[in-house]
Amino acid sequence: MAVLTRRVQILLDEDRYARLERLARRRGASVAALIREAVDTAFPPEDARRAAAARSLLDAAPMPVEDWDRMKRELLATRYRRFEDEPPPA
Repeated sequence: MAVLTRRVQILLDEDRYARLERLARRRGASVAALIREAVDTAFPPEDARRAAAARSLLDAAPMPVEDWDRMKRELLATRYRRFEDEPPPA
């Protein structure tokens, strides 16, 4: 767990604070812990976003491919179009 070294002061209206307090009591956590969790959920670290994107791709259903050789040529052509001086591989 990270060492907490920064203090942040925020103002909340009574309704928001009451909701946080009730949830914190039910979870056996502090209001501050809930706020840190909300920050992590709303603004995940870069590596967490990349891991989620990779999981999404790996969990996707397989796509049907009628002609793999043709698809491979098209993918390579698209990739090499970015490099004007490099011709696509044969």
